[in-house]
Amino acid sequence: MTPATIRLTVNGQAHDVAAAPDTPLLHVLRNDLALNGPKYGCGLGECGACTVLIDGRAARSCVVPIEGCIGRSVVTLEGLGSRENPDAVQQAFIAEQAAQCGYCLNGMIMTTKALLAIKPDPSLDDIKQALRYNLCRCGAHVEILRAAMRAAGHTLEALD
Repeated sequence: MTPATIRLTVNGQAHDVAAAPDTPLLHVLRNDLALNGPKYGCGLGECGACTVLIDGRAARSCVVPIEGCIGRSVVTLEGLGSRENPDAVQQAFIAEQAAQCGYCLNGMIMTTKALLAIKPDPSLDDIKQALRYNLCRCGAHVEILRAAMRAAGHTLEALD
């Protein structure tokens, strides 16, 4: 398709990008806006590394065309918090040291954030269900579950 100027709202700021309407959102976020929280994993929407929030819901940015984001709010990992003032979910992942290589972390955090927005008091099973399609090849699953439980304000004994 022919490039067009498309206005996107990302992390609360409007951005005009010149790209074909069918360009994957992930490409624009990383290449045009220099937002590297979302990762390129599979390119098929199956691994979760590229997860962002679109109007508060978790979405795989590698398969969402930018034209589908016009008039919507996109939030990336960088939009949740800062190094000095991390979001509660980010802080829980830090506290639980819920990363080894860190590649899946963006998807895990963003999916947890989306879950807590619709279900502020999830059970462990709810968390497992929400994260089931986010792949972690390092095996940090227990720490990730502990972080999600902490972010939900639960005690962590359920995982001991």
